[in-house]
Amino acid sequence: MNKILSAGQISKYENDGFLSPINVLDKIEVANCLSEIEAFERKTGEAIDFPYRSRCHQVFSWADRIIHHPKILDAVEDLIGPDILCYHATLWVKPPQSKAFVRWHQDGTYFFLEPALHVTAWVALTLADEKAGCMQVIPGSHKNGFVAHNDDTNPDNMIPRGQGLSESVDESKAVSMPLTAGQMSLHHTKLFHASFHNAREERRIGFGISYIPTSVNDVGKTPAHALLVRGKDDFKNFLPEKRLFSDQSSEQKKYHLELMRQFRMRQDQGAAFSKAQLT
Repeated sequence: MNKILSAGQISKYENDGFLSPINVLDKIEVANCLSEIEAFERKTGEAIDFPYRSRCHQVFSWADRIIHHPKILDAVEDLIGPDILCYHATLWVKPPQSKAFVRWHQDGTYFFLEPALHVTAWVALTLADEKAGCMQVIPGSHKNGFVAHNDDTNPDNMIPRGQGLSESVDESKAVSMPLTAGQMSLHHTKLFHASFHNAREERRIGFGISYIPTSVNDVGKTPAHALLVRGKDDFKNFLPEKRLFSDQSSEQKKYHLELMRQFRMRQDQGAAFSKAQLT
C-alpha cells in the first residue's frame, strides 16, 4: 500500500520522470529552516556557500531534519522502496536579480551509481516560481541512457565543475516545475533538467536531496559514503555515514570536511567503467 503517492502519481513519475508539486513542510518548518540559515550567515558575516552548501545535513540541524522528514521519505519510499540511503544533498541559493543558472544535465552523470534508481527530492524553502528561476525538465528524457556531458567555465554556472549536456536540448519541450515554500518536486536521475536566472528581489533557496535504495551499487573508483535514513541496509554497498551528532561544532565540521574530500576525490576519479554501460 502506498504511503503518500497515488497510483496515478507513481505512473506519471515512471512515464515523465518527474512529479511536482508535493506538499511536505508546513510554514513553521520552513520558517525555522530559514531562521537557522540566516543565523549562520549573521554569525559568519557572509552568505552561506561552499563547502557548507554541499552535504549540509552533516553540518546543520535544519538540513538533517529535512533529509529525515517523514513526508519526504514516504513519497520517496513509494518510488524506490522502504530501505533508503541519502547519497548526497546540496543547498541551491540564487541571489536576488541573479544571473546564476544550472545547465541542462542529468544528475546520474556525476554520481556513479548502478542501477539508475536515484531520485532527487528538491525542497523549496522560498518561492521558486518561473520568475525566480525554478527548475525546468524535459518530460520522458529519463527513458534513454546517460548522454555525454562537458565542462563549462562560466562563473554563473551553479554546478562547481560547470558540467552539462554536450548535446543541444529542444527547449520547446521543457516544462517548468514552480514551487511555493514547503513544496517539493521529485525527479529521476536520468531526467534532463536545468534552471535559469532569478529575476525576483528575493533569494531563491532550495534543498536538493539524492536518495537511493540500499540495493544500488557503487561503481565509482573511489568508494562513496551514504547515510541510512529509513529501513535497513542488508547490502552494505557504501561506506556507512554517521548521522549529524553536533550541529556546527568543530568536530562536526571536521567530519563534514572528511566526507567532502572523499566525495570530491570520487568526482575527480570518475566511475570504474564507462557511463555508456549505465543504462
